[in-house]
Amino acid sequence: MEIVGGGRLEVRITGSDVGKRVSVRYLTHSAGTDATFADAVGVLVSWDAGVVVITRRTGESVRIPESSLVAGKVVPAAPARRRGPATSFQELARVTARAWQPVESEPLGEWTLRAASGFTRRANSVLPLGDPGMELDAALARVRDWYAARDLPAFVQAATGAEGTQELLCAELEKRGWRSDVTAEVRIGGLAPVADLDDSEVSAVRLDRTVDEPWLRRYQRSAAPGPHVLQVLHSGPSVWFASVPGTEDIPAAIGRCVVDGRWAGFMAVEVAPEHRRQGLATAVMAALARRALDEGASAAWLQVETDNGGARAMYEGMGFQVHHHYHHYRAAEA
Repeated sequence: MEIVGGGRLEVRITGSDVGKRVSVRYLTHSAGTDATFADAVGVLVSWDAGVVVITRRTGESVRIPESSLVAGKVVPAAPARRRGPATSFQELARVTARAWQPVESEPLGEWTLRAASGFTRRANSVLPLGDPGMELDAALARVRDWYAARDLPAFVQAATGAEGTQELLCAELEKRGWRSDVTAEVRIGGLAPVADLDDSEVSAVRLDRTVDEPWLRRYQRSAAPGPHVLQVLHSGPSVWFASVPGTEDIPAAIGRCVVDGRWAGFMAVEVAPEHRRQGLATAVMAALARRALDEGASAAWLQVETDNGGARAMYEGMGFQVHHHYHHYRAAEA
């Protein structure tokens, strides 16, 4: 908040600051001499009809009546993180996209329409990394038609919380009735610390270039994997699959890693319920990290849904820090 001479608070933002990062204090309750205030920091995405909308880095939108503003100012971008590799949103978005490629894609300006017969939202959503080359409403109409032709729901994957992300696009989608189905964190960290994790179970991890039937039986994302599932799983510059033997020809744990230049991305790390808390997820991560180091990678990334508290705590302990959030916005039913 902005404090001027004499300790007085002042609102120093206007509608012309839309698109900038701001910090505001606003009144949430007033009764007589009692008043309650709250603070919001994020991107100012709109100021219309007396309502200010700010999107926090998590993607949460805060709607504030203009009359409730007590103080406000433009603030600099979030400070650079002290841990984890330096990277831009654009670099990381492209790296993560190459690690999970669709069966078919089509450009729409600087957007990419992606489809894989409905297997995961990541492979069946628009990746909007720039200008679609037309007005937003026309672009979204094209998106709806493209997915409808494939008998798929229309999704747009938009990000918040890092320099160069898409808070304004998120706000525009919400105005048009699109709603976020799933929110996930993209976390980054150094690769060497993952490779150096306790190796007591690493010797049990088997690494392969392709998936086999046992691996697929442990994988929870597809009940009956078809060719489209295998194509997505095998996509990427340098792909590795990890498994730990279990019982009845089903692995106790699995994982997937894609090496892409300096980056190693970790996906599909799953452990059978009866084998959890035995260090198998750590062993899978360490074994894949060591292979990625051998191929010249030095940085690591992964994605985890925000409601998966156990996985988030585990990755936090491995040194992974949140870089940004992404959200899958689904078109409203016609």
